[in-house]
Amino acid sequence: MTSRNVRGGGAMGGGGAAKAGGEQGGNAAANPTTIKERLLAWCQQATQGYQHVNVTNFSSSWADGMAFCALVHHYLPTSINYEALNPKDRRKNFEIAFKAAEDHGCAPLLDVNDMIEMGNKPDWKCVFTYIQSLYKHFVMMPQAMAARAAATQAGSH
Repeated sequence: MTSRNVRGGGAMGGGGAAKAGGEQGGNAAANPTTIKERLLAWCQQATQGYQHVNVTNFSSSWADGMAFCALVHHYLPTSINYEALNPKDRRKNFEIAFKAAEDHGCAPLLDVNDMIEMGNKPDWKCVFTYIQSLYKHFVMMPQAMAARAAATQAGSH
């Protein structure tokens, strides 16, 4: 049994990353609703095909930790054994996802105990803030580094 039906660059290929971050669309980037919608769409694309994950919001969709694990696994597939996860083991899922992300340089903005205490309706603003930081780390930083490398290489010729 595979935990994911879709694999590879299709989930966030090409323009998807820019759209999620609000880089395209002129004034749309200034609209908080549009940014939230784009970030949610990025989460949906990155977690598409993962078993036990259906991201529809920044609260209950993240309550069992599986969406966090799927999102981190999408970018760090060797850091999480996704098929071994159990949606009923919320604490372990949060610990695995947060540790894998933190071990790869993501800021530890969410606390496992806080997520457990919030139950099935985590504070969407807390989740949203953490997801924004993951987006910046996994999507924006690599794009910026690639652009700098390309500019440096172009300047050396």
